[in-house]
Amino acid sequence: MTILTTGVSRRRFLRQTAVLGLAAGAASSLRVPAFAQSDLPDIQSILDKISVKDYVREDYRKLYSMSDEPLWDPAKDWIRTVNWEQVRSEQAGKTVRFAVGAADQESAAEGLKPFEQLSGIKVELVPIPDDSFYDKAVSEFISGNASFDALQFFSPWLGDFAGPGFLYDDLGEFVEKWKLPLDDFYDTYRLNYGYFGGKLVGIPFDCDIQMVHLRKSIMEKILGGPIDRANSVPSYDELIRITAEANKLGGGVSGVGLMAARGFWATYTWEHIAAQAGLKLFDDQWNPQLTSDAGMKAMEIIMALQKNAIEGVSGAGWGENRAAWLGGQVAANISWQDSGTQAMRPDQSKIVDDFVTIYEPRISGGVFAPPNIAGSTSCVAATSQNPEGAFLMLAFLTTSSIMAMNEANANGVAPGYRSVLANERLRAVSQPAKVWADSLEHAWCAPRLPGMFEMEQALGNEINRAVTGQISAKEALENGQKAWKSIMEKNGFSGGNGPVAYADVAPGMYVGGGKALPF
Repeated sequence: MTILTTGVSRRRFLRQTAVLGLAAGAASSLRVPAFAQSDLPDIQSILDKISVKDYVREDYRKLYSMSDEPLWDPAKDWIRTVNWEQVRSEQAGKTVRFAVGAADQESAAEGLKPFEQLSGIKVELVPIPDDSFYDKAVSEFISGNASFDALQFFSPWLGDFAGPGFLYDDLGEFVEKWKLPLDDFYDTYRLNYGYFGGKLVGIPFDCDIQMVHLRKSIMEKILGGPIDRANSVPSYDELIRITAEANKLGGGVSGVGLMAARGFWATYTWEHIAAQAGLKLFDDQWNPQLTSDAGMKAMEIIMALQKNAIEGVSGAGWGENRAAWLGGQVAANISWQDSGTQAMRPDQSKIVDDFVTIYEPRISGGVFAPPNIAGSTSCVAATSQNPEGAFLMLAFLTTSSIMAMNEANANGVAPGYRSVLANERLRAVSQPAKVWADSLEHAWCAPRLPGMFEMEQALGNEINRAVTGQISAKEALENGQKAWKSIMEKNGFSGGNGPVAYADVAPGMYVGGGKALPF
């Protein structure tokens, strides 16, 4: 199990845990090379090993008395519905080159052995240094001779890779041919991690959402009884109140965990809260709307919450936030869904059985818009020598059974499938899953535009300056908006036009319009 430290970025952690989750079970699989179809092992015997017994950690299986019953719907699990004999007849003996972080090369190779055995495709890993993955991948794409067929990366980079035409943009033909159950993904992931410019360029991989978590032993005293997930903290005003009360209790526990570090961390917190106020990041002419009423309301709430936050909140990214929450140092936490799953695991958490994940607090005049923020996606290079084989490999890595078992292993790689999050056995080992699933039908997401990650970095720097008292909240958003306009112009947005049409992006930015609330 990889444990995140303050010196490791969330992006690197996601890459590591993805392959470690696979390697745990794949180690016991048959080890044979991918030669001709007749030399390959029996398909069913390989599939039988991709199971709870062989993939989920033994201590977690014992902890929750887990049977070997699937945590997914076998009828939706692509690796159990695809015709592997046909795959072998068309692909056996061929090669796929897969770009991975250099630190993950060995574990990735182990995790891909079952795919090689099922398909007959040989996977050659192309290691890229973790701290330069983005720059190195872009450099290879620009050269026109990328050394890889496929790659997985931080989803906010999708526009940077898709906009210039670096990605294979006709994956829909492979989805149809091989019957990938793309409709099993929640809309927010399918639209934002899969499509660019109306074309399918990726398969969702790590499917995140941010949520609010509460410590029961502290907050039930303040609230006067058991926590109702929907009604005990119905608003951000109430969250501000109860975290202020919790902050007075002392005992080494602060009121709230909050990410306000420079760069995208602070932006993600702002987007999370602003979404509930009805934030639209852009109008239909691609003009940024950071200084809107919704944007300012979020800044007001952040400035109020940070008074109740743990010491050092202005330097808190995901690693610091995670350590404080799992270490029992905060009474409430605004973070990702895995803060709930990992808090259940005794080897990771000091607050087992003393927390609950609630539905998103609301803001008067706003909407219920739980934020789909960060995550990662899987793509095929436009220059791939074997795009179909690369697609098949990525479909294997993202299949619902493997993603469900990642969640059971609490390794931070999150499933984005309806059939997984609706599974009662999965919900028994993932406390947030019910609220998480309900929330995804109403999710908000920043569009994956060229330059979007750079824009979120720039805004976060300004928000951090406001949190540290260097500038006002209003100045932070004004400075951020000016930076966004400059970055967008550099990336081809001008006069209402851009490298992607607003109409292609709009459906994914908020999927909850017109839907009844889940509570």
